[in-house]
Amino acid sequence: MRKILIINGHPNKDSFNFALAAAYKKGAESSGAEIKEIVIAGLQFNPNLQGGYRKRTDLEPDLLDAQEKIRWADHLVWVHPVWWGGLPAITKGFIDRVFLPGFAFQYKENSVWWDKLLKGKTARIITTIDQPSWYYRFMYSQPSVNQLKKSTLEFCGVKPVKVTFFGPVKSSNEVLRKKWLDKAEELGKGQ
Repeated sequence: MRKILIINGHPNKDSFNFALAAAYKKGAESSGAEIKEIVIAGLQFNPNLQGGYRKRTDLEPDLLDAQEKIRWADHLVWVHPVWWGGLPAITKGFIDRVFLPGFAFQYKENSVWWDKLLKGKTARIITTIDQPSWYYRFMYSQPSVNQLKKSTLEFCGVKPVKVTFFGPVKSSNEVLRKKWLDKAEELGKGQ
């Protein structure tokens, strides 16, 4: 049975991102997967990594639980909007605090290289956007994807990482949103 962790990075629980996450979960459950979830907006933690990596900041209980869920999962599903080309601040803060040396990666002594401690896991990024995805890709080089897929997940050994864009959301109608929700459910079924 596949173990899937859905990580919702939208700070507003009334957002379309929550509907997409629920649709994905429904599809994954129907295919027999075991599901756990993290709703970043519901966690109690300081998103600021104040001391960087030089001074350890103790992890709050919600972040320790998040690390356990990430260890448990075979497949990570990230659901988030693109804001100002990137991730919401709370999602970035979650990554800063959770994906730490010794958990997600480990630099090798006297080397520029590192060990990827999350090898063996796969991921899917489901993201909403308010412009055509082709425009975001060609005009801006999709910075949120570069940050989450390449600079975070693949850096830590998570591969492959697939990306699905839904948008433009602001100009969408109910028919199109229903189509997107159906696609998210199908993605969950296929995992």
